[in-house]
Amino acid sequence: MDFVNGVAEQLSPTTFQHLNNYRHQVFVEMLGWELDTPDGIEQDQFDRDDTVYVIAKNEQDHISGCARLLPTTKPYLLEEVFPELLNGLPCPKQHDVWELSRFAAVDFDNHNQAPTQLMSSEALALLTASIECAKKQGAKRLISVSPLGIERMLRNAGFRYHRAGPPKIVNGYALFACYIDIA
Repeated sequence: MDFVNGVAEQLSPTTFQHLNNYRHQVFVEMLGWELDTPDGIEQDQFDRDDTVYVIAKNEQDHISGCARLLPTTKPYLLEEVFPELLNGLPCPKQHDVWELSRFAAVDFDNHNQAPTQLMSSEALALLTASIECAKKQGAKRLISVSPLGIERMLRNAGFRYHRAGPPKIVNGYALFACYIDIA
């Protein structure tokens, strides 16, 4: 597995297009998220010029994972869409706290992989690559909106994390916000 990271301007136009198609395939087609996605592309208001992407590629050079890193000093997903997951606490707005979102590790070329495998070595490698990339941006902590299964992955893999609030059911999904310490 190889990793590529950078803002959209630093990625090749083909890689960026494939990333948006991959996100549509994972989040809309596979997971059934109801998102406004034209023409098989998944992007939202948080895909900006300063958004940092981490992309995993498999042996066939196809995208097999992705993550999005956003500075919390500008609008981000948790703050704008899921603030209730912080249980009334203010959303972080710090240069050393970045949001991790649109995290997926699904290799559509590997038919032996369970599509929702959160504990796969690929998912752990992608999370580690995302953490390293965030460190290079000056992050000391990540904050993320995640399904509860991610908590098990973090705990079992030995990451330092803590809940930012209790889990809540949002649109039928059990979600929680958590901090991941990376410094």
